[in-house]
Amino acid sequence: MDQVFIKGLQLEAVIGVYDWERTIRQPLVLDLDMAWDIGTAAATDDLAATLDYAVVTERVQALVAASRFQLLESLAEAIATLLRDEFAVQWVRLTLTKPTAVPAAAGGVGVMIERGQGVS
Repeated sequence: MDQVFIKGLQLEAVIGVYDWERTIRQPLVLDLDMAWDIGTAAATDDLAATLDYAVVTERVQALVAASRFQLLESLAEAIATLLRDEFAVQWVRLTLTKPTAVPAAAGGVGVMIERGQGVS
């Protein structure tokens, strides 16, 4: 299966379990790999035949901006569900990084999840 991907999407969210985290927006970085058959789009050069990463990006940004989860795990699951439900993505690999969570962490900490079938 082909894939459409979005790498290094910079987001901000109210996220965390500590009281001080509930009062600020923190930076997050999102990487997405989504299974999508690009054959028709490649043959027709038609945007309507592919997974429009600009539309996906806008929708994910809106979800994250409005979210108030405590855990990255919960936010990651909500993003994966959105992609599968609203865009009919059969499989998604999602990495969500919180770069400032642990000061000693070189590039941040986070979670990676895979949902659906089609690619492994």
